[in-house]
Amino acid sequence: MSNKASPKAVSSREGAVEGGKRTSASSHCATRAVALLLVRHQIRNLRRWFEEFDRDILLPILLGEIALHNIGVFENGNTPAAVADMPSGRTPISADMSMPETCSLRPCNAYSIAAATDLPRETVRRKIARLVELGWVTRRDNGHLFVTEAAIEHFGSVLSSRELTELIDAADRARKLMPEYG
Repeated sequence: MSNKASPKAVSSREGAVEGGKRTSASSHCATRAVALLLVRHQIRNLRRWFEEFDRDILLPILLGEIALHNIGVFENGNTPAAVADMPSGRTPISADMSMPETCSLRPCNAYSIAAATDLPRETVRRKIARLVELGWVTRRDNGHLFVTEAAIEHFGSVLSSRELTELIDAADRARKLMPEYG
């Protein structure tokens, strides 16, 4: 007979583990730990965006919505031919994102952005004017909005150098905290 008995319950940082199975208390504790980790990550990023956009938190939201509308033609693996309303003098986003050279951005306007964000149209219009002043959005004569190459380069480098790395790190830490059964 062996002196090594397998324990029926082991206490861990995440909570009790009985016979190798996690209890609902340990699962709840792990979920809270992951939620806290993600909230810290998100708050840190919100503070950075707040400072990056001259302390106006609506600007990154609106720039993000414009960018999402613009690149919406690429969703679900679609790679359409050129969109007719591409701003003149612009290099297609495809050059930086491994998409065919014939791909262009889909236009949007202040109304569609106001609808997407559920913000008042006048607020959206004013904030878009500020994004145009900053050189991060271009507005065509017909009101169509496009994220600029300068915005793509600036925020692409910010995302790749700082936030993407932190997001991947946060995801790795979250995976380690969560019970295997999800």
